[in-house]
Amino acid sequence: MPRAVICRELGEPESLRLEEFESKPLASGQARVAVRAAGLNYPDVLMVAGQYQHKPPLPFVPGMEAAGDVVEIATDVTNVAVGDRVMVRGGFTEEVIAVARELKRMPSTFDYAQGATFLAGHGTAYYGLIDRAQIKPGETLLVHGAAGGVGLAAVELGKAYGATVVAVASSEEKRAVARACGANHVLVSGEPFRDKVKELTGGRGADVVFDPVGGKVFEESVRCINWGARLVIVGFLQGVGMVPTNYVLIKNASVLGIRAGEAVRRDPSLGPPRQRDLLRLAEEGKISPNVSHRLPLEKWAEAMRLLIDRKAIGRVALMME
Repeated sequence: MPRAVICRELGEPESLRLEEFESKPLASGQARVAVRAAGLNYPDVLMVAGQYQHKPPLPFVPGMEAAGDVVEIATDVTNVAVGDRVMVRGGFTEEVIAVARELKRMPSTFDYAQGATFLAGHGTAYYGLIDRAQIKPGETLLVHGAAGGVGLAAVELGKAYGATVVAVASSEEKRAVARACGANHVLVSGEPFRDKVKELTGGRGADVVFDPVGGKVFEESVRCINWGARLVIVGFLQGVGMVPTNYVLIKNASVLGIRAGEAVRRDPSLGPPRQRDLLRLAEEGKISPNVSHRLPLEKWAEAMRLLIDRKAIGRVALMME
């Protein structure tokens, strides 16, 4: 029987349990996917702890995305076939039954771990930078947390859309990966960056700020923006920053909150164009997840701790075999 990691009570990653479950027959329009890899996202940690905006009812299987092989389809399914490598909305489980029309074929350039760590992180970065901030060629993009999964996706997409990318990351190893993903300049996180950003931009400041960090980082970012800048708030790992509204006013700036998943739930028409563009860029070799750790399913807690302790560079995947 297939296995899945189950959350039956909210708490730490170690409170989860690996359990077997019985496969169910397919209904009309469905496909069965044998999962080969499942991606981890920081919201998975928060959901298990009961600290995320979206609170699924107990029990639930943590995880948002996975990749694998189609092993069975209902008789009326025509868009996928048995043997197709696909990306699927799913969690830390060895098998997913999905609505077939929602499956996405993996880019030919990806392995399973990359397929399982692509759409959530890159989708969030895309929604923030392209849908909301409408970044333009020649603009300067400042990316905080640039070695995280969403941060590296923002670096890649900023570069793909013609921006000059300034990436901020903690260690030399992380900065090297950000550089390899397209960053034009790298700065050390934890150090003052306002004057350096001003210097790199000839005194103008950043046109777009991508900030999953928050706190003092956000407050300093507002002090190094260009006229008409867009500040994209993706998270607040270091607390909630206070907006100096005088800087926002003086610079004619916009502060944009980003909830990519919720935006698609409210307006499903946003999803297909974003996914088509992301898949095109992936096939062209311009974007791909950097998977720094691949662990077996049995080590889900260790994998989640990599995110909590900020030891991952890019993404972490659970492998099923």
